[in-house]
Amino acid sequence: MKLSDFDYEFDRRLIAQRPAKPRDSSRLFYMKQDGSEHLRFYRFPDLLQDGDVIVRNVSKVIPARLEAKKETGGKAEILFYRPLDEGWECLIKGSNIKAGSKLYVGNEELTVIKKEGSKYVVSSADPKDLMKSHGKMPTPPYITEELQASDEYQTIYAQEEGSIAAPTAGLHFTDEVLDAISQKNVELHDVILHVGPGTFIPVRTDDVEDHKMGTEYYEIPETTAEAVTVANNEGRRVIVVGTTTVRTLESASKNGVIYPKKGWADLFIYPGYEFQSGMDLLLTNFHLPRSTLLMLVSAFAGKERVMDAYGEAVQMKYRFYSFGDAMLMEGKNAKI
Repeated sequence: MKLSDFDYEFDRRLIAQRPAKPRDSSRLFYMKQDGSEHLRFYRFPDLLQDGDVIVRNVSKVIPARLEAKKETGGKAEILFYRPLDEGWECLIKGSNIKAGSKLYVGNEELTVIKKEGSKYVVSSADPKDLMKSHGKMPTPPYITEELQASDEYQTIYAQEEGSIAAPTAGLHFTDEVLDAISQKNVELHDVILHVGPGTFIPVRTDDVEDHKMGTEYYEIPETTAEAVTVANNEGRRVIVVGTTTVRTLESASKNGVIYPKKGWADLFIYPGYEFQSGMDLLLTNFHLPRSTLLMLVSAFAGKERVMDAYGEAVQMKYRFYSFGDAMLMEGKNAKI
């Protein structure tokens, strides 16, 4: 399978620079097995059925992007994403930075301990304090406007700090939508996957199968594992919010049974993958061409269906990417 198989025609003017206001006024492309429907996100609760189980990722974005100076006075940018025993793993933008280099954030001196490919390990007394005093939200490069507030790039139900990118499918939810869901005979359950570079680093291999995903920490509580397993056994629908939640559940499931687990996900899902978690519908955003996220949704709903839907969305001028509109996809084998 070639990387070029996941290209699509696109107008960059469709890249959303701000979230919809209110968030639930974003459009919702409902991709059904027998066609499509075009709604607003506040209608999402109307699409629910008795007994549905909804699973979402409650990871919280940290202000992990910091401007730094090199010993020469030149500029650098650090993106912290994972604590290690010897320091913090990070990505660094800047020229001629290697093991032993010194970087300065405010009055704090950081030392580059080692460099492996595009990844660095940096010593720091407490980067979390630095993030609080100097950090910025690590929005994607295609968002060129400054955030009006840091919570713009945060789901309203975010709880556990650790992500360097928002699980963006959740950005559409408002208190009003959650209240409407609570009035339904459905269950709402949580997982955690702290989004790291593995989710968004570009695929650079011509053959899709040669790409290696980075590892990202996840947790599946016992209550969530049991709820999804029981729903599968009883033939009730499982609705998953976001690709990060998909990768979390798929990392600890087999034949419809979900196992409570904490660990590191490095699962790469692309067409041909056999889903194990029993998920029926996926709520997601519109993803970049050639991205692992587009490959995941293509595996779930069928590549041809997805590409046709993306063509329709471009034609109808849906808003794309992190702050863009939503898509609710029925899987190839969904219980509908």
